[in-house]
Amino acid sequence: MYVVCDNSRIVGCGAIAAYWGSKTESILLTIFVLPEYQGRGIGKLIIRTLEQDEFFLRANRIEIPASITAVEFYKKMGYDYKDGITEIDDEQVYRLEKFR
Repeated sequence: MYVVCDNSRIVGCGAIAAYWGSKTESILLTIFVLPEYQGRGIGKLIIRTLEQDEFFLRANRIEIPASITAVEFYKKMGYDYKDGITEIDDEQVYRLEKFR
């Protein structure tokens, strides 16, 4: 888990972990930036930091569950719909992925 702070206030966060214990797949989780801090590059900083983490570097595939408001952001960061499925799933998220 990584956090971004403005002085002592946490304004963004993001985590990465093995995807169901896999050594070749990882998942990005809990990526969030406070609304009043969006548009300042914090989300990009979080993604770039996560993409330097050991869990990212060892993975062939990285998945990210995305809300409707985050899909376009993640697509700009190089992620695309998992298996080409563009619909929301049973967990009410869109599944995106990136291959290395």
